[in-house]
Amino acid sequence: MDRIVNYVLAARTALETVAGFFAGGIYEGANGTYVWEFLFITVIIGGFAARATGRANAQTWRPRRQTVFYCILIGLAVRFLHFALFQRTLLAPQYFVFDEIILQLIAGWSYSATRADQMASQYRWLFEKKGSLRWERRT
Repeated sequence: MDRIVNYVLAARTALETVAGFFAGGIYEGANGTYVWEFLFITVIIGGFAARATGRANAQTWRPRRQTVFYCILIGLAVRFLHFALFQRTLLAPQYFVFDEIILQLIAGWSYSATRADQMASQYRWLFEKKGSLRWERRT
């Protein structure tokens, strides 16, 4: 039971730290409620779309630059959702850039993981998977 309490307290401390980080100017909103808005809209909804985009581009052998372009469009949609649902600022470059960094990281991870799986499974006589995001030539 003490272990669970320690985990809950650690999670609460982490969330308070993140809320303070957001309130410190990196993101809009001075209270902790915006952290939940950010997690729901940007990380969950936008992250799901970015993951699907990265995966789809890798599966269809498209270049990574298309994933970057599509994530910019997803970032615009995420900013609109923040604006429409929570009356946040629509055209603020610093908030868009922060959202975009999160989305690009998720899409890049998804693209690399899918491409590594592809290379290792479709060309198994040439390549082997090295970690979850890379592959290397068989020796």
